[in-house]
Amino acid sequence: MPRIGVFVCHCGENIARTVDVQRVAREAAEFRGVAHAVDYRYMCSDPGQRLIQEAIREKNLTAVVVAACSPHMHESTFRQTVAAAGLNPYRCEMANIREQCSWVHEDKEAATAKAIDLVRAVVERVRWNAPLEPIRVPVTKRALVIGGGIAGIQAALDIAAGGCEVILVERQPSIGGHMSQLSETFPTLDCSQCILTPKMVEVKKNPNIKLYTYSEVEKVEGYLGNFDVTIRKKARYVDEEKCTGCGLCQEKCASRNIPNEFERGLGTRRAIYIPFPQAVPNVPVIDTEHCFYFQRGRCGLCQKICAAKAIDYEQQDVLITERVGAIVVATGYETAPRSEYGEYGQGRYADVIDGLQFERLLSASGPTGGRILRPSDGKEAKSIVFISCVGSRDPAHGREYCSKICCMYTAKHAMLYRHKVHDGRAYVFYMDIRAGGKNYEEFVRRAIEEEGAVYLRGRVSRVYQDGDKLIVKGADTLSGTQVEIAADMVVLATAVVPQDDAPSMAQKLNISYDSYGFMSEAHPKLRPVETSRAGVFLAGACQAPKDIPETVAQASAAASKVLSMFSTTELEREPLVASVDERTCAGCFECKRVCPAGAIEEHILQVRGKPDRRVARVNPGVCTGCGTCAAACRSRSIELAGFTDNQIYAQIGALVGEDLAAVGSSVE
Repeated sequence: MPRIGVFVCHCGENIARTVDVQRVAREAAEFRGVAHAVDYRYMCSDPGQRLIQEAIREKNLTAVVVAACSPHMHESTFRQTVAAAGLNPYRCEMANIREQCSWVHEDKEAATAKAIDLVRAVVERVRWNAPLEPIRVPVTKRALVIGGGIAGIQAALDIAAGGCEVILVERQPSIGGHMSQLSETFPTLDCSQCILTPKMVEVKKNPNIKLYTYSEVEKVEGYLGNFDVTIRKKARYVDEEKCTGCGLCQEKCASRNIPNEFERGLGTRRAIYIPFPQAVPNVPVIDTEHCFYFQRGRCGLCQKICAAKAIDYEQQDVLITERVGAIVVATGYETAPRSEYGEYGQGRYADVIDGLQFERLLSASGPTGGRILRPSDGKEAKSIVFISCVGSRDPAHGREYCSKICCMYTAKHAMLYRHKVHDGRAYVFYMDIRAGGKNYEEFVRRAIEEEGAVYLRGRVSRVYQDGDKLIVKGADTLSGTQVEIAADMVVLATAVVPQDDAPSMAQKLNISYDSYGFMSEAHPKLRPVETSRAGVFLAGACQAPKDIPETVAQASAAASKVLSMFSTTELEREPLVASVDERTCAGCFECKRVCPAGAIEEHILQVRGKPDRRVARVNPGVCTGCGTCAAACRSRSIELAGFTDNQIYAQIGALVGEDLAAVGSSVE
C-alpha cells in the first residue's frame, strides 16, 4: 500500500489569497493512500524542504505530492529534495494550484474546490509512478562552433581556454563576420578591426582550436555528448599549407572588376582574392564563376607565377566527419535587401545604400579610403538623410520586431559623417529612439547636441531622383509639418534578419526556430542560451538582433554551459523517454516518421539466432520525451516514462470518480 505525503504551499499570498490551503490539506489527508498532509507558507524555502524530508523519514513515505506553482518552476527543486531524503525523485509530482487555479480565478470557494480536485488527480497519478533512474551517456570533450563571427570567435576562445578542443566552422573564406566590416563601434568609437583582429589571430594560433573556413556543416547525427558532424570543406583551389600569403596571384590575376561582397558591392575584386587585408587565414580563394581558367579553359597565370606552388586547379570538396560532445550555433545575421522597399527606390538609385555599405565608406580600408563619396559619381556627399526602422517594427513587411541596433548605429553614422565632412548636414528620420545600453543614451544625445545631427520624428513616404539629388519626402510629427530634403545620399537602417539558410540549419540540428527564422531558446529567461535539443546552444544574432556587447556576453555564457557539460566523464539525462514493447511492435515505423528528434531506429529482432522481423527501438540518448511517437503508434506499443497510460487514466479517473487506471491495466 503506498504511503503518500501531500504538501500544500501558500506561495506567500499568491495561492492563499484565492485558495483555502488549510482546507485543501485537510481534504487531501482523506484521499486514498495519503499518509500525511500539511500546508506551509513557502514550501520551496529551506524550512519547507526540510519539512518534506523529515516527513519522508518519520512517516515512511513512498511518494510525495507538492501542491504549489508550475512544475516548470520548482519540479527539479522538489525532486532533489526528496532524493536527499532517500526517496526516488521520480516518485515526486507537483499539482499546479497557482497558475492553473489561484491566478485564473477570483471565487475562493470555487478555486478551493478546483485545487482539491487537482491534488486528488495528482495523488492518484503518483500511485502509478515508477522509480526511474537517470540515463547516463559518455561525453566527448570536444565542441563544435558553427559560425566565425564575433560570437563564434568568443565562444571558441572561451571553450579552448577551458582546456577543451574546439572545431570552428565558418562558411566564408575568413572568420570575422560582420564585425570585420565595421569602421568603428558604438558607444566608444573603438576601431572595429583593432579590437577584433587580435581575437581572430588568437583563434588561428590556439592549439585547442581546429579552424575550418570556407566550410559548411552538412549533417548532424547523434545525441548529447556524442554528435557526429559532417563538414564540407569547399575547394579553395589554393593549398593552405603551401600558401605564403604573398599576394602576387591577386596582383596578376587578369579577371578583374568583380563586385566585392565584403565591400557590399561598392568595390571590386579579382577572381582570386582574400576578402580583406586582415583575413584569417590569410589564404586566397578562387572564384570559379569568374576565373578565366575554369570558365574558358585558359589563363592559369596565378599557377604559373606562384613560387610556392600553392595553386591547385584539381582540388575538390572534402567531406570531414568530426565527433563532438556539444554544439554552439553562432551563424549571425544579415540585413534585409533594399529591393524590398519601393518607397525608397527599391534598390534602383545608386546613392540609396544600407547601413553596412555606409560602414564600408567610413572605413579607412574601404573602397573610398574612408571618404564619404557618392557611389553614382564619386563626389563628396554634403548632405545625407538617415532613415531608421526600414523594415523593422513594420507589419507590412512581415517584421514586427525591433532590430535593436539601428538607433545606435544610425547615431554613430551621423556622428562619424560629421567627423569626415565637417560642413556636411546629417538628417535622421526616426520613429522613436531606443538606446537601452550602458552609455547608449548619452551617445545619442552627443550625436544631436555636439555633432549637430538633425533628428526628425516621423516616417519617410517617398525617395526619388531629381537630377543629381535625391528628394526625401517625410513628416516631422513633433512640429506637425511636412518635410522635403534634397540629399546627396540616403542611408537605410534596414532590418536585421536571420541568415537565408537559418531554417535549414535549425532543421539539421533538430532545434526550433521562430516565424522570422531566428533560432529559439529553450526558455527566454531561465535557459536563454540553451535550445530544445540537449547539448546544442545559441550565441549571438542567430537567436535575435543583438549588439556586440550582448553577443560577446551570450557567447561566453554558451561556452560556460559547454564547459560545465565537459566537467564530467558522463552526463545524466532525465529518464522521461519513450520505450517500445518489441513484442507487439508492428514495424510500421510511423513513429520514426513523426519523431522530431530522430530518436527512432530500425532494429532486426533475432529469434534463435536468426533474423525474424524489423521493429522500432528508441535511442534514449536522443529522445527528448515529447511523446509524439506514443501518440502516433497504431499498435500502442510505445510508452513514455512518466506519462504512462495508467498514470493518465488515474488522473482522469480521479476527476470523474472512476478507477480508470485499473480498467486500463486490465484491458492491456
